[in-house]
Amino acid sequence: MVLLVTIVLLALLFDFINGFHDAANSIATIVSTRVLTPFQAVIWAAFFNFVAFFISKFIIGEFGIANTVSKTVVESYLVGSVALKVILSGVLAAVVWNLLTWWLGIPSSSSHTLIGGFAGAAIAAWGWQAVHGEVVFKIAAFILIAPLVGMVTAMIITIIIEHICKKINPHKANHWFKRLQLLSSALFSIGHGMNDSQKVMGIIAAAMIAAHSLGLAGGINSINDLPSWVPITCFTVISIGTMSGGWRIVKTMGSKITKVTPFEGVVAETAGAITLYMTEILKIPVSTTHTITGAIIGVGATKRLSAVRWGVTQSLLVAWLLTIPVSALLAGIIYKIVALF
Repeated sequence: MVLLVTIVLLALLFDFINGFHDAANSIATIVSTRVLTPFQAVIWAAFFNFVAFFISKFIIGEFGIANTVSKTVVESYLVGSVALKVILSGVLAAVVWNLLTWWLGIPSSSSHTLIGGFAGAAIAAWGWQAVHGEVVFKIAAFILIAPLVGMVTAMIITIIIEHICKKINPHKANHWFKRLQLLSSALFSIGHGMNDSQKVMGIIAAAMIAAHSLGLAGGINSINDLPSWVPITCFTVISIGTMSGGWRIVKTMGSKITKVTPFEGVVAETAGAITLYMTEILKIPVSTTHTITGAIIGVGATKRLSAVRWGVTQSLLVAWLLTIPVSALLAGIIYKIVALF
């Protein structure tokens, strides 16, 4: 029982870290364009992170991404104390990697950190056959697909809006785009809440399924039996985490990739939100970091290719590609240590 409680608390800690680690995703452009102060922006983003719970629960009617995450490891392996140690190791690795990348100001993916950690610990415990290869491959593929979709969507929206607004006074247009950024950042924050909170729900569900096999209190047969306190707590904690901010990554996202105006901020956030809603329908956990980065690149590239700082972009891509293998390796090492006890 102690192990299950520890996993739940660590998963919620990860959720909290995810909030301030990924806060930059939805507020970087709105801060860099000075539409809101950093304090106002994090409160705004946190509120809509929580609004996402009601949309997932009462409008969509399911938590599909949580279900996908819980299936990273083949369910038949989620039995006994070994399964709980695997999940503990995966979450620990995710927490460590998220804190490290936050400290270094690298906008890595919390999503892929968690998936990589879960899979890596499972491989260390049982071998490759314990991992749902199709699920992991699909999630890993979106390391490239999500930013690409965000980039293309941003370029299309940019061209359409520029055509519509070409006869409007630039000063007046800029004023309206500043107001629209409030809407676009809210839409992206909802997408962030729906996507990232559910990943933690999936991990907690996996732990509860393993606990059921041991006859522990709080165990469940399947994710469909997940008690209501789990999603409510996950969405609440990520909102609190968002209110804690993430200024190192705000700097990278809001200014280092390309200089962003209110118009471009609206486009990037809207394109990012559309991409997140699409993946929500597909039940694929993706990185909000990758999505908004791709959208910002699309905005900059539409102006001119030289507007994008490709050196920064290349560094980000390397960090993204390393996230799953590094977190998996770290989780494997942690599992070998945990298994000694």
